[in-house]
Amino acid sequence: MIKALQQPSIDWQMKFSKKLIQARDHRLQSFYSKILPSPDTPISEIEFLAVDFETTGLDPKKDGIITIGVVPFTLNRICLSRAKHWTVRPKQKLEEESVVIHGITHNDILGAPDFSEVIDEVLDALSGKIMVVHYRRIEREFLDQALKARINEGIIFPVLDTLQIESDLQNKISGGLWNKLKGKKPGSVRLGKSRTRYGLPVYTPHHALTDAIATAELLQAQIAHHFDPNQPIRDFWL
Repeated sequence: MIKALQQPSIDWQMKFSKKLIQARDHRLQSFYSKILPSPDTPISEIEFLAVDFETTGLDPKKDGIITIGVVPFTLNRICLSRAKHWTVRPKQKLEEESVVIHGITHNDILGAPDFSEVIDEVLDALSGKIMVVHYRRIEREFLDQALKARINEGIIFPVLDTLQIESDLQNKISGGLWNKLKGKKPGSVRLGKSRTRYGLPVYTPHHALTDAIATAELLQAQIAHHFDPNQPIRDFWL
């Protein structure tokens, strides 16, 4: 078993306590009031929430969220019956390049609500959970910007990033002088490629709920293959 490859020293409970005092919006106050797991809690005892966004582009300051998928899970089980999916109408125009990627068209969002109309539901789903994402910049920065644009307050939260975990693993596996001499390079850390490495099935990408489920399965596989499930959550959250 590999010990966690990063040792983040983030005191998320302290951060949440400070944010609870600073928050003005009652929904953020409720979000920060939910008790997070102790940093010493073994990851085997955590109920995670896999989260994925599809967006109009990659710049959170110019682009917006189109769909959100979330699914609760543990290292042993994925709770599909509690999965949720939202389609929202972005303020930005859908560009052809992004439509080609995620397949969401103007017709799909015509009757969709603005993100402001689902803030309560989304924050309620996220509250008290340790979120798992594949490339944390997307979910963190897009949610932060979406809230700032609508309630003038952003958000912070702990995550486990399966892309970061896989990147660290690949760098470790391909490291060393001998591997360099052989020209060995780290493998791809894209979601699909990472899943293939663990023998996980191929899913059609770029659907928020499907990608959330795929991310949950990937974390389960990463822990099963490389880590001790009794390691504390503080070794993994960012």
